[in-house]
Amino acid sequence: MERKDFLTRVISGISLLNIPSFAIGSTYADPLMPFYIPPTAPLSPGPGNLDIRTIIHARQTNNQFSNVDVAVAPKQMGPPPHLHQDLDELMYVVEGTATVMIGKEIYEVQAGGWNFRPRRIVHTFWNASDKPLRFIDNYFNQNFEDYLEEAFHKILPDMIRRNLNPTSPEIANRLAALDRKFGTTVFPEQRQAIIDKYKLQG
Repeated sequence: MERKDFLTRVISGISLLNIPSFAIGSTYADPLMPFYIPPTAPLSPGPGNLDIRTIIHARQTNNQFSNVDVAVAPKQMGPPPHLHQDLDELMYVVEGTATVMIGKEIYEVQAGGWNFRPRRIVHTFWNASDKPLRFIDNYFNQNFEDYLEEAFHKILPDMIRRNLNPTSPEIANRLAALDRKFGTTVFPEQRQAIIDKYKLQG
């Protein structure tokens, strides 16, 4: 086989694996730098019964991945079912049991377990148990920690301080703008059925 034919077949094979051609043999504009993250006290759910804390920012890894620490109170619903256009998520449960819905499947992910949620599939999570839940959520292909920090540490506190709710026009518009920016589609109408079935706090 001539070298030209061989290279053509290799490149064709790569495209079948959905690996972008620019990723093959590419180098980053800025070299990755080592970093150390010291231990911290466990995150608590806080007054909203659910909170996040960024561990690794996407900017530290040239946007390859990032992650957050998540704490969920007992019997607490997570976000409304939603999907991401470009984001893949990998959960590692540190404490408790996470109940995860992906499409029509329900997973019980216990401490020490992993759960992968691919892009473009409707999903959510909640804590159906009587014990606290903590997990690390890893994000690939998008700086989704910025979405969460905006939602949890800016929009939510502002909503509480001003005695508003998620359907208040200003809050709803801010959340919708955030969803558009990060390619997230939310299905709020599906949330109440989960709350009712698992007897959760909303």
